[in-house]
Amino acid sequence: MEGETFLWLVRHAPVHGVKGTIHAADAPADLGDRAQLEALRRRLPRDAATYASPSRRTVETARALRLEPIVVAEFSEQNFGDWTGRKHDEIAATGGAAYAQFWSDPAGGRPPSGESFHDQVARVRPGLSQIGAGPATLVVHSGTIRAALCIALDLTPQAALRFVIDPLSLTRIDRLATSWRVVSVNQRMT
Repeated sequence: MEGETFLWLVRHAPVHGVKGTIHAADAPADLGDRAQLEALRRRLPRDAATYASPSRRTVETARALRLEPIVVAEFSEQNFGDWTGRKHDEIAATGGAAYAQFWSDPAGGRPPSGESFHDQVARVRPGLSQIGAGPATLVVHSGTIRAALCIALDLTPQAALRFVIDPLSLTRIDRLATSWRVVSVNQRMT
């Protein structure tokens, strides 16, 4: 790929739904924090290409930021399979060994009918390669941002899971000619 790519990675707004739930792709965004959205919008580059995962909450967040994103399937959140739509407390109480085993290796473990974080990193890599030179804004999920950091910093997936990525936070990374540069992680607008 020719030229350098400058990525503004935005985690979507909080999900409008029951806390502690593994939300499905159609879960809506809670866009009530207009001041936070406006502060974040002012930090984004003008005239940048814009991308989002296919999830409702990412597209709604992008539009609240006055962006019209290109939807990229590779930027979807980790697929939690049979656990999607369920609360963590419920899964912990009824999930038995599968739930405990997943949390003993959250980077390599796969929920029933789902994917591991390692799988997500492998999926995000070709998604990032689709983005051309110049500035780009990605409105995505915490897992997608962790995956991008895993790739940029050449980390193990397990190490990349240590990053905290808050809703409506900004992470900045650049793809240079032969390497990556991390500018900031999990910046909150005030």
